[in-house]
Order: sequence, then structure tokens, then C-alpha cells
Amino acid sequence: MIISIASGKGGTGKTTIAINLALAIGKVHLLDCDVEEPNSHIFIKPQINSKAPVYISVPEIDKSKCDFCGKCSEVCAYKAIAALKTDVLIFKELCHGCGACEYFCPQKAIKEVNRNIGFIETGEKGNLLFTGGKLNIGEAMASPIIKEVKNRVKPEMINIIDAPPGTSCSMIESVSNSDFCVLVTEPTPFGLNDMILSVEVLRKLNVPFGVLINRSDLGDDKTVEYCENENIPIIMKIPFAKNIAKAYSQGKPIIEALPEYRKKFIALYENIKERIK
Repeated sequence: MIISIASGKGGTGKTTIAINLALAIGKVHLLDCDVEEPNSHIFIKPQINSKAPVYISVPEIDKSKCDFCGKCSEVCAYKAIAALKTDVLIFKELCHGCGACEYFCPQKAIKEVNRNIGFIETGEKGNLLFTGGKLNIGEAMASPIIKEVKNRVKPEMINIIDAPPGTSCSMIESVSNSDFCVLVTEPTPFGLNDMILSVEVLRKLNVPFGVLINRSDLGDDKTVEYCENENIPIIMKIPFAKNIAKAYSQGKPIIEALPEYRKKFIALYENIKERIK
């Protein structure tokens, strides 16, 4: 089972929900796919037992074979190659590693070499398994690392994916093929606007989903009205509470600071499980 936790915008409490759901269920695999800003480990505090680099393939030009025909630049959809009259420039940060330049080079002057863009780490905390990725500073492409994180999904376990916020390629890569997605939002105009974008993405991906409204007693009722009009289930509401904010600021999960919430997150899981069935 794969349950992804997503949000249209940052700051809605997505990671908080992912962490507390994982801890409440118990024997699960938590995967942090927010590789540009990973922070699940801060709350879980896992014992890291392995770390592996992630590479993408980028072109390397053998200028003794190159006749500067410009074919590589022509076929590069990402503008990562500029062919000059006497030189070829490679912009490695733009390269997506598609291999088109190597394939179409008439002189066979291009080969692919590995370039490190980040790493994957795995660990555990009690009966909770943890996998997370981190993109190197200055890198632009998170999707290859997210793919590597998701390659470690364990089919025999409950897998909870902490997806990056927004509706970009990173979010799509993270939530694709999920059995269910919890869409975390807040009852504000910005929260509603970005949630609507996320709803459209999830519908395109054909991923079943429900909405969780965090800080539900703030803002207005337009989020609830939208969900009712669109027949979107609201699967949980969490009110604004100073003690929840205080626990978060201290790096404590809600269910540890406020034990009564453990039953609520277990009920959330049971709700999700029934909807998957």
C-alpha cells in the first residue's frame, strides 16, 4: 500500500501529517520525497545505516572526433548543449540525461558520464523504516532522486510518501502510482487556490484522494464549500492549537505531545484503507 501526503503549497502541515500518520500506524515505511527541503528526519530521528549517491548521465565530448556539426545542440530539448564553430559547450545543470545527443551524433563523438546530484539514505527508528533523499545545493532536477527514493518502496509494507509541495514535476513524480493521496490544505484563499490546482493534477493522474484541513477553525468556509460541490471527501480536520504549534517548534510529533491524537490518526488510516478498498 502506498499513501502519499501532498499539498498545493508549503506550510500547510504536510510533513506533520505524514510523520504522525506513520508513527500512529506503527510498522510502516516512511519515504521523504521532498528532496529539496527534507525535514521528516528531524522529527523521526532515525538511525541512518546506509547512504548512497545518486547520479544522472551527462554528455562528454571527444573533440578529436567532433566536427562541430551542431546535431547534438539541435536534438537537445533542454538547451543543455551549444554548438559553436570550433567548440561545443555543455551546460550540465540543464541536462536531463535523455541520451539523445549521444544517439544522434554522426561522428560518435559523445559518451555519457555520471554526475552526482545528491544522495539517498536509509535508516530506522523502532519498527519504522525510513528512506529519504537530498538534492545537492545548486542542482535543479529533483525528479531523478525522487525516483530513486520510490525505487525503495516495499510492496509488503505500508509506505507513506511525504511529497514536495506544489504541482510541479517533483510532486507528480512523488504521488504517481499511489493507492491514495491525502491532500493537506488550510482554509485560506491561498490554500484553496493551490488545493484546486492539486485536485486537477490528482484527477489527471487518476490517484484517489481526500482532503485534510489543517488549522480548520481559522480562515473561511470556502474550502469546505468547494469540497462539497466537487464531491471531494474531507477525511480529517485539525483545529489550530497553540500546544500543537509548540510541539512542532520543539521537533515533537503531535501524537507524542498530545497522546489523544494517536487514535485520531489511526482513525484517519482506517478511513483511507476503506476508501482504497
